[in-house]
Amino acid sequence: MEIFALLRGLSPDIIAVAISTTMIAAYYAYLRSRSRRDPTYSIHGINELARSLWVANVMNNPGKDIMAVQTLRNFIMGASLMASTAALLIIGTLTLSGQAENISRSWHALNQFGTHAAELWIIKVLTLLLDFIVAFFAFAMAVRLSNHVVFMINVPNHDVHPELTPARVGRRLIRAGNLFAIGMRAFFFAVPLVFWLFGPVLLVLATIGLVIVLYHVDRSPRGSRLAA
Repeated sequence: MEIFALLRGLSPDIIAVAISTTMIAAYYAYLRSRSRRDPTYSIHGINELARSLWVANVMNNPGKDIMAVQTLRNFIMGASLMASTAALLIIGTLTLSGQAENISRSWHALNQFGTHAAELWIIKVLTLLLDFIVAFFAFAMAVRLSNHVVFMINVPNHDVHPELTPARVGRRLIRAGNLFAIGMRAFFFAVPLVFWLFGPVLLVLATIGLVIVLYHVDRSPRGSRLAA
């Protein structure tokens, strides 16, 4: 009976999570559908095209090796900074979980529809923690792949082995860029999760705002003009 009572109390939060998840899934389904018809509709497609052409240009022009290393170094430094930020956020979230009893009452002042159960608070914090862990590993993997590209991009006679051709090296850099994008998305998704700590209604409102922002950010400038 206690379990059923707890589930009834959690129903507003469950509904809010279902609505938020559905909105985000619908948005990415729409973005994927448009990108299949036009790969350059989204800024992600533009970035993948630019990275592949950049790698091909650098590897076919040996005089640009210093510029290539400096560019990749800047990318690695950015990914390393974001990975460090994710690690600090993980530590902060763990600290937050240990102070649940002290701050949950004040943080629930705006929570007029959801439950104040301690079990739900732990679920919220663990979900936020998992989000930051995903961001950390995504940025760390972006650094790893970029370090591989630094060596591959300067290999002489790269056509000798099929794994060292500009096309294959370009794919590695594209994967690094995609992982960087995943880490940034994890940071974006943390915004609704933080608002969820204050109540289910704010979770839904924050998700709506996030989807609107992503809709404008993800489109390429050409796609924005065509849609306007």
